[in-house]
Amino acid sequence: MVELSIVIPAYNEAESLPELLAWIRRVCEGRFTQYEIWVIDDGSQDATWTVLEKLKAEHPRHLRALRFARNYGKSAALQVGFQRAQGQVIVTLDADLQDSPDEIPPLYDMITQEGYDLVSGWKKHRRDPLSKRLPSRLFNYVVRWVTGIPLHDFNSGIKAYKAHAAKAIELYGEMHRYIPYLVKSAGFTRIGEKIVTHYPRKYGYSKFGWERFIYGFLDLLTVSFLVRFGRRPMHLFGSLGILAFLIGLATVSWLIYDKLHQLTLYGSVRREVYQQPLFYLGLASAVIGVQLFLAGFLGELFLRQNPHKHTYTILSEL
Repeated sequence: MVELSIVIPAYNEAESLPELLAWIRRVCEGRFTQYEIWVIDDGSQDATWTVLEKLKAEHPRHLRALRFARNYGKSAALQVGFQRAQGQVIVTLDADLQDSPDEIPPLYDMITQEGYDLVSGWKKHRRDPLSKRLPSRLFNYVVRWVTGIPLHDFNSGIKAYKAHAAKAIELYGEMHRYIPYLVKSAGFTRIGEKIVTHYPRKYGYSKFGWERFIYGFLDLLTVSFLVRFGRRPMHLFGSLGILAFLIGLATVSWLIYDKLHQLTLYGSVRREVYQQPLFYLGLASAVIGVQLFLAGFLGELFLRQNPHKHTYTILSEL
C-alpha cells in the first residue's frame, strides 16, 4: 500500500525539477517504504518533459509524470494528480523550489497522527516581493471573512490531505485557491495549519500577475455560489423567482383593488390600471419571477445530465 503521494504541478520548470526531485528523495528515503511522486507537466513550453523523461530513466521506481496537451492551469494539474494518486496521504508542492520538501514528514504526521483532513502550509515569512505579498494578504483576509476558515494562506502550494478529502473535490479554473473551503464543504472539517519555510525563487520567473488577483476574487464568488447552490440551483433561482412573482402579483392585485375601491366610492376612476407605471413594474416583476424559476429548473436538468464536465487531454505519460 502506498503511504504517500506527492503531487507537483509544473509549468516551465525544467531547471528546478532535478534539484527538487533529488531533495524529495533525500527526505523520503528511509522514512517512507512506499511513496510516489506525480509531476504534472501543464503544457510547458521549455524542456520540462525532456527533463522528466531523463529523471524517470534514472529513478524509475517512484517517479510518475504526465503531460497535458496545453496549459490548462494549476487547478487542472492538481485535479488530475489527485485522481491518479494512490497514497493514503497526498502532499502537494510547487515546482519552483520555494516550498521545502523538508516539510513533508511533519505534514504527513499531522494527517496520520493528529487526525487532520487537510493541513495547509503558512508562509509566515514569505520570500516574495512586496507587490506579491500585499495583494496576497488582502486576498487571504477576504477569503477568511467569506469562508469562516481561520487560515492565513489559502493559496499556499504546500498542503497535505487525507486521500479521501483530496479526491472528494473538483478543481477547475482557479479553484485551487479555495481548496480548504471546498474540502470543508465536502464534509472534511478538520483543517489545520503549519508554519512552513519559504525560499526565494531560484530559477525562472513568477507566474503571478494582477489579472490572477482579479480572477481570484471572481472565482471566490463562483465558489461561494457553487458551495451553497451548485447541487440545488432551484433553491436559489426558485426562491428568487417566487419572491419576484409574488411582488408582481401583489402590486397588480393592489392596483385592481384600488380601482374597485374608487368605483365603489366615486363611481369612476382617475386612471385605468393599465395606464399606471406601477402596473408595468408589477407585470415585469411577475415575468422575471417566472424566468428565474425556469432558470432554476433548467439548472437542475443540466446538473443531472452533465455531472462530470471537466476533461483534460493528456499528451504523454511516464
